[in-house]
This record gives sequence, C-alpha cells and structure tokens, in this order.
Amino acid sequence: MRVRIPLRAATAGAIVVGAVLAGPAAAHATPPGPGVTARLLAQKTVGDTDYTLREITIPPGQATGWHYHDGPLYGVVKSGTLSHFASTCVSDGVYPKGSVIREPAGPGNVHLGRNLGDTPVVLEVLYVLPHGSPFSEDAPNPGCPFE
Repeated sequence: MRVRIPLRAATAGAIVVGAVLAGPAAAHATPPGPGVTARLLAQKTVGDTDYTLREITIPPGQATGWHYHDGPLYGVVKSGTLSHFASTCVSDGVYPKGSVIREPAGPGNVHLGRNLGDTPVVLEVLYVLPHGSPFSEDAPNPGCPFE
C-alpha cells in the first residue's frame, strides 16, 4: 500500500524534524577579528597548572572576540593601546604601551579586547591555567553594539 503525503505537509514535517534535531537556537561565540594572531613564547606545567607565555597581536580596528579564561592572565602591552570591555559593554580599562593588565578567571569575567588605534596592539600574556585548559573559552556577545 502506498501512502501519498501532500507536498506542503511533507515540507512542514521536514522543517519540524529539522528543528527538533537541531535543538534550541544557541548564542554564537564571537570569533577574533581578521589578523588577530598568537605566538607561543614559552610553556611549563608545574603540578596541575600550565604556565604559558604568548605574544598576541591585534591589528588596528580588530578585536579578540568575547571570551573568558579558566585561570588568571597577566599581560604587558608592548605596543599600541588596548581598549578592554567588560560584559556590561562599558570600557573597564585603556592600556597604552608599557601598561600591565590582569584578567580574572571564570565565566563571570567575559570580556573583549579591542584595538581602536592605528598601530597594532602587541601583548605579552602569561596564562596561569588548570592543566589542559584552553587559552580562552568563547562567549557570545552579551548584547553590546560592537564586537
């Protein structure tokens, strides 16, 4: 026995099945801007902690993308000026060359670094992370009008 299903019913059914399989819509993380790079300078594991020194470069007009870290970070601005924004969409610091920056750990500390200047921002950053943790955890834009 052959069952005929009208095209409109078949299309609607396929959309519903696709939505169910896909699950609820998720907020998407914001990727770093074009040209944002990281270079490994040194790495050492002591006990359950990874200590990693990286050089981060953010070209003019670009940003890191919204993220947080599983452990604290300590950095020095080697060139340019870093504009730092909290998840409240308000600047929580402007760091010119020679400045020291500290970022606390955890998902309650979502932030974004932006280069609003005309020269590359170069940072040397020490990551102090639980062994095996990623350098950062992506986070969606918290509703700020910029990335």
